[in-house]
Amino acid sequence: MKPKSHNPDQSPQYGMTAVKKLPEITIFFWIIKLLTTGMGETTSDYLVHQMDPIFAVALGGIGLVVALLIQFSVRRYIPWVYWLAIGMVAIFGTMAADAIHVGLGISYPLSTAGFSVILGIIFAVWYVSEKTLSIDHIYTSRREVFYWTTVIATFALGTAAGDMTASTLGLGYFTSGLLFAGLFALPAIAYWRSGLNEVGAFWLAYILTRPLGASFADWIGRSPDLGGVGFGTGRISLVLAILIAGFVAYLTYSSKGRKIAGATTTKSK
Repeated sequence: MKPKSHNPDQSPQYGMTAVKKLPEITIFFWIIKLLTTGMGETTSDYLVHQMDPIFAVALGGIGLVVALLIQFSVRRYIPWVYWLAIGMVAIFGTMAADAIHVGLGISYPLSTAGFSVILGIIFAVWYVSEKTLSIDHIYTSRREVFYWTTVIATFALGTAAGDMTASTLGLGYFTSGLLFAGLFALPAIAYWRSGLNEVGAFWLAYILTRPLGASFADWIGRSPDLGGVGFGTGRISLVLAILIAGFVAYLTYSSKGRKIAGATTTKSK
């Protein structure tokens, strides 16, 4: 489900060499994405129960702004920079969606519908402006802004949708996780078997990773009286953070290894 570009190294519209600032869509991308969704859910829950909720949300917002500033300032894709930004989006996106429900009293079905409309508007404006929604075409600052705005909206939508199935519909965390696992597989199956547009398949799967990862993280971390295993949100956040760091470190050093090998091959010719 990797969105392809017709010419990934050159932008005819802007007459410039494309500088890649986003990761390749591989199995590692989906694994880390799922881990960050779970980590964002449990970290948000842990922080808002360990400190003043307003302070926790403010802290999450500051962390998100700092992470995005770093991401926008770099000239190429750097694994730890990109995934730090994704992690902070996961944490703050969860806080924002929960704040709308708890603070403003808006129901999960209503917030799910509202975030769906917001995401649809973002996609529409992005497409009308840039004529593509492919992440392989992110080589201008404006497109990068569209991309990160979309990512934030998908996390908020996924948070509301996951909470809606678990709480409002009464499915619980584990059953919700199974539901979203099945839904997550559908875009891949439709792409491989029915020719679903690859960009559409990617974004459908991307949206569904949020409630999928968060549902299972909640099931493991929440207490039994809330329908969980009782491992603890703080503990599951730590475990997930370690796993994310391990995968990101692997991507970082394996990428360096490929560059060194490529440089050696070039010089030997």
